[in-house]
Amino acid sequence: MHARVRLIAATALLLPLAGCFIQTKKDANGKESNVDIQTPLGGMSVKTDNAAVSAKLGLPVYPGAVPEKKKDNDESSADVNMNFGPFHLRVLAQGYTSTDSPDKVRAFYQKALGQYGDVIECQGKNPVNGSASHTAQGLTCDNDNHISVSNDQKNKIKLDANETELKAGSKSRQHIVGFEAKDGGTKFGLVALELPTDSDDAKQAN
Repeated sequence: MHARVRLIAATALLLPLAGCFIQTKKDANGKESNVDIQTPLGGMSVKTDNAAVSAKLGLPVYPGAVPEKKKDNDESSADVNMNFGPFHLRVLAQGYTSTDSPDKVRAFYQKALGQYGDVIECQGKNPVNGSASHTAQGLTCDNDNHISVSNDQKNKIKLDANETELKAGSKSRQHIVGFEAKDGGTKFGLVALELPTDSDDAKQAN
């Protein structure tokens, strides 16, 4: 958490200092849980409250799953929101563990992701055998969805190079569930992404 705050502070130094406002909030244990930065050009916020992130992710928590334990009892959730003019980026991520098998977790989220349209299954940047190669909205396994905000955030968003992912949505709005077997159960992460829309997305939309 402290590394995340240092990264945000460093980012703020790259922005115009005139009118820059930084606010941090601590949780019940005295740890920084929320950071807000406002500048004349826009702002960004980072929140790590498990309950708040879970409520905004748009995906249910697998029955019986528990938040993944992090070093120093850090929260296993992240809500990163950046707005600078037309640029908007939001990453919601939450890590969990379950004693159930990856097949059971996969089946649960295959159904849950259906609310966002077609669901594709990927390993690395390739579709798993038998899975469609893209969604109707143009999302593919090859689309880079691992947004590196900091090393700590990256660990919450990306599990492992060999993980399996279920993905639904479009290139600019994605819901992802990554999962892998661990200690006789399953380690999985829930991610919702709102990415800047580039010219290629705009052309496809037209």
